[in-house]
Formats: sequence, structure tokens, C-alpha cells
Amino acid sequence: MLKRFVLATGIACGLSLASGAYAADKVTIQLKWVTQAQFAGYYVAAAKGFYKDAGLDVTINPGGPDVAPPQVIAGGGADVVVDWMPSALASREKGVPLVNISQTFKKSGLELTCRKDTGIKTPADFKNKTLGVWFGGNEYPFLAWMAKLGYKTDGSPGGVKVIKQGFNVDPLLQKQADCISTMTYNEYWQVIDAGYKPDQLVVFKYSDEGVATLEDGLYVMEPKLKDPAFVAKMAKFVQASEKGWKWAAANDKEAAKIVIAADTTGAQTLHHQEQMMGEIAKLLDPGNGKLDPKDADRTVKELLSGGSDPVITKKPTNYWTHAIYDAMK
Repeated sequence: MLKRFVLATGIACGLSLASGAYAADKVTIQLKWVTQAQFAGYYVAAAKGFYKDAGLDVTINPGGPDVAPPQVIAGGGADVVVDWMPSALASREKGVPLVNISQTFKKSGLELTCRKDTGIKTPADFKNKTLGVWFGGNEYPFLAWMAKLGYKTDGSPGGVKVIKQGFNVDPLLQKQADCISTMTYNEYWQVIDAGYKPDQLVVFKYSDEGVATLEDGLYVMEPKLKDPAFVAKMAKFVQASEKGWKWAAANDKEAAKIVIAADTTGAQTLHHQEQMMGEIAKLLDPGNGKLDPKDADRTVKELLSGGSDPVITKKPTNYWTHAIYDAMK
């Protein structure tokens, strides 16, 4: 069962209207990954009472390597999910009608980090190398990049061998892979903390390689947007969440402490979360998650550019909306 971080509103659904109290609107959000500063805005909004002030009772479900947000929301396990646009659009083409209602991260933090001793200097050196890749929807930017480079990913000669990467950097440390997937705000620093120096690594940022696809955004099921009450509830949720992100970006160390307090696993350290929050802030436009259609179009173009094996096969329609922002008061 997914661990749950629940905002206590102090208003029980069983209270009668005669008492003057009204039940808060319940919202469940499914995160893309485990409890960490990548999602600080939501935890801050809960801890600081921003959701409560908006009349919301929010449950935050952490994710993990085996949790696919599109599957969770398709099964009714969440009202809204955090996902990357490549994953959301691939799922949409497969029949899960996800729609972007807010784009939290405006910049990409995705990288491929290689050991310098492998001799890799440019993408041309990936040939016949072993690369660690996250799956569960995270593989799509990688596949789009490899398709642009003309590399097969099935391990055949002249292509690249792909290994499924978990939530750690062990494949690089144990030399099971020549390169691994990292984020600017997370795994790269795990490699550094493990003893590698920056000059012992070669880092390829996806955005520098022409694969700048959109990452963390908020997605809901398209049919739900026909319900005015749902739209109004999401407007309150997005607005309160943006308040949380703005506060987190301005108070990174305090935000890190809030994340640590919310992590029931004890797996995170304050040092790493402070480090992560500082990097996360560079990817945000605090307080403004309204999607720029040009960014969405760029992402679609990248996903369609895979030659004979693109991530998506046709240009999607109605996959984002500003309806939530139009409903904000």
C-alpha cells in the first residue's frame, strides 16, 4: 500500500451543516517519485496550511520505481498526478486521456552522467556502451534522444545496451554501466557524495542535446474537466500548490526540513534535501505554473522525431488546458 501523507483539516466530513462547518474538498495527488524536495511545494502547502485555507483536505501519495502515475489515476487511485509530459502523452496515445492542467517545472533537469574513464566524450561514443535508464514512463526522453542519434537500444552491435536503473546510482559506482540517468537535483549529487569528483565525470544535459522535453507537471483525466465542481476544486488545489512552491523556493532550507518531516521511510538526509531544493528552485517559475504552449509543442515535436520508432505516432490534441487557471479567483 502506498504510504500516505495526509493534511488534517480539522473539519470532519460528518459534521452537520447546522453546526456552521463545511466539509473540505478531498484531493488525492499521486507523486512521480518518493518523498523528496522534487515535490516540496505540495508538502509545504500541506504543512503551512495553504490547502486547509483553500478548503481542501489533501492526501499526498509518494511514488517509487514501480509506481506509474498514469496507471494510478486510470485506476481511480488519484484525482491528479505528477508526471513528465513524454510519459503522459505516451499514455494518452495508449488510451489514458491525461490532460496537463499546470506545468510546475519550466526547465529540464534530466542528464546522462558517464564515467570519464570509459572514454566517452561525445554522444558519438555511446556506441556499444551500457547505459542505465529509468523506466515506468521515464524512458521516453532517452528513447527519443537515441532515435535522433540513430542508435538501436536492443543491445545489438553498433547500438547501445540498456539496463533498467533503480532509484540509486549503483550501476555507475559498481561499473555495471558506463553511464546512468541522473537529475541535476538528485542522482548527480549522489554520485558526487559517493566520492566521484566532477572532473571524473562527463555529463550530458538533455536540454543541451536538443531533447528538452517537459518534466514535472500536473495531469488529470480529461472527462473530469467536464465537471465544473472538479475544475473549481483543481483551481483551488493548483493555486494553493503554487503558493507552496513560491514559499519553498524562497525558504529552501526550511522547505527541506518539511520534506524530511513528511518522509516516513527515514531514507532521506537533510543535507541532500537542502541540496536538492536549491537545484529544484532553478527549474521553477515560482508561483506560475501556467503551461506555455510553445514548450508543449516543442515536447511533442521531440517525441514525434523518432524515425521509424517514435515515442508517439501522431500529434496529440486537447492534451493541455488553461481552464484551471481561468477558474482561479
